[in-house]
Amino acid sequence: MSGSLTFKVHRQKPELVSPAKPTPRELKLLSDIDDQQGLRFHIPTIFFYRHNPKAYSDPVAVIRRALAETLVYYYPFAGRLRDGRPNRKLAVDCTGEGVLFIEADADVTLLEFEEKDALKPPFPCFEELLFDVKGSSEVLNTPLMLMQVTRLKCGGFIFAVRINHVMSDAAGLSLFLKTTCDFARGYHAPTVAPVWERHLLNARAPLRVSHAHREYDEMPVTVTDNDSKEDNLVSRSFFFGHKEMSAIRRLLPPNLVNRSTDMETLTSFIWRYRTVAIQPDPNKEMRLIFIVNARSKLTTPPLSPGYYGNAFAFPVAIATARELAKKPLEFALRLVKEAKYSVTEEYMRSLADLMVTKGRPRFSSDGAYLVSDVRIFANIDFGIWGKPVYGGIGTAGVVDFPGASCYVSAEKRNCERGIIVPVCLPEKAMQRFVKELEGVFSNFHIL
Repeated sequence: MSGSLTFKVHRQKPELVSPAKPTPRELKLLSDIDDQQGLRFHIPTIFFYRHNPKAYSDPVAVIRRALAETLVYYYPFAGRLRDGRPNRKLAVDCTGEGVLFIEADADVTLLEFEEKDALKPPFPCFEELLFDVKGSSEVLNTPLMLMQVTRLKCGGFIFAVRINHVMSDAAGLSLFLKTTCDFARGYHAPTVAPVWERHLLNARAPLRVSHAHREYDEMPVTVTDNDSKEDNLVSRSFFFGHKEMSAIRRLLPPNLVNRSTDMETLTSFIWRYRTVAIQPDPNKEMRLIFIVNARSKLTTPPLSPGYYGNAFAFPVAIATARELAKKPLEFALRLVKEAKYSVTEEYMRSLADLMVTKGRPRFSSDGAYLVSDVRIFANIDFGIWGKPVYGGIGTAGVVDFPGASCYVSAEKRNCERGIIVPVCLPEKAMQRFVKELEGVFSNFHIL
């Protein structure tokens, strides 16, 4: 287990990195998708890079300088979030104060992470690799980004970033980080120019909620399983490569397999077996929230390629625990696909209207399992250091909601490519989940 790897991190005092040039002082409103309650938290990402013997530059200095250049173009990130407007509307005060940056050194090598099988959530000493500066995880009036670059003993480094989710989704953060990579490579301007334009995802006038949006059902939160009261939550990551995906597909009708993506197929599989492991009341309504990037759905007007705000939806698939456990996997997969393809342009317009109508509610987490595909982070390439060995969300589950998994692109030491899925469950439920998977896969290995 990765927990057996321990090391010390020596951090310099946190500093503020501000834009390299003067930037506009203005107040910029977030969109009605951005400032919903369910996004008012900070989300961590982490990237591991190998040593390149030909690289003589200090990654800390290179990234700090590139960050300051990036903030010239993404200057709202250097501001602070303000509230106090009608209907809980949030705005960014573009003060130019900057983002938090921490320089650090760790007495550990990347090889030690690999040998201990620790390049996946839960990361050993994660809180040391992305230090939570006091007060920095507040939503309002604090830096919107925290970045830590930790040099490793081998010459590699760890690059960790935490952002206030109301500012960007995974695709938006990826644009920011790719611009940082552009400047690290010596470019003089972003490859893709960033665009604010948050008004494009604001509610309509008059408001017209045309979809049910059951992901925002108002429900009392109840204990979902029999273990929650007495069991500690544990996090583990699972690797799904060609062999595992082939085994899952064999559980499905061939005509459905051919019309389903790996993401859809894997999600339905985990949802079903996670539900079985949790052992909820058979009549309990279980929810699968499938995050959908809606950029391609929006055409009137279209979003710019440089749009870095939140442009996704939380469509939900719903079934009772009994249905999921007793019916074949095909049942869960069809529900997942139906939820995914329910997201249209009208769905997004209706969603923005709902946010204003209902006071920006949080999605319903009762009985819910949320999945997000963040494999896009595998492409954060700083040039001389190449692509990350691991690039993705830093934890299993997110703040106050352990029932979330972010799918990460991964490559094992034998060069087999696949998907890492971090899962967080009560300890006894995790034991049952592992047993369920072992029943499906022969020689299945937990990462």
